Amino acid sequence: MNVEREVNFQNPTEEFEFAQPPTPPKPLELLRDTEALLRRPTVATLVPLLPPKLGKNLQAASSVAEDSLKELAEIELEKISDWELRTARIRVGLSFVGFGALMIVVLLLYLTTLHPQLSSVQQIGLYWYQYVWFVCLGVAGMFILGREAMRPTEKPQKFKKR
Repeated sequence: MNVEREVNFQNPTEEFEFAQPPTPPKPLELLRDTEALLRRPTVATLVPLLPPKLGKNLQAASSVAEDSLKELAEIELEKISDWELRTARIRVGLSFVGFGALMIVVLLLYLTTLHPQLSSVQQIGLYWYQYVWFVCLGVAGMFILGREAMRPTEKPQKFKKR
């Protein structure tokens, strides 16, 4: 009984070509496609259930969303410079500071009108969690504004290649 195994390697160094992975979509394209996959069936389901005027308004809003997200997906995030984001960062910082201050004023108004029997120490003792949130929001906004204030104020010049 001969139990030898025959193995024939014709070309042991044969090269295989592997399929290249597809390039991943850009984040804004992924957002557009994901939103569309959720929005279209929802609109198609709701339009027959709604009154005709409201259904037309929903379809119009859906087409506006389609157009605006299509424009948004064309933006190349890599080409947005730090200088172009400066105004957005300043607005976010001001929004944080303003909203934190506004909410502290609303909280104080709430406490003085609905709980006039409490002293200031008792009010802070009962609502310390809200105070901390609103103060931290304002401080975060101040940090954002302070960081922007320390950045260079002149627009960077583009260097020409020689």
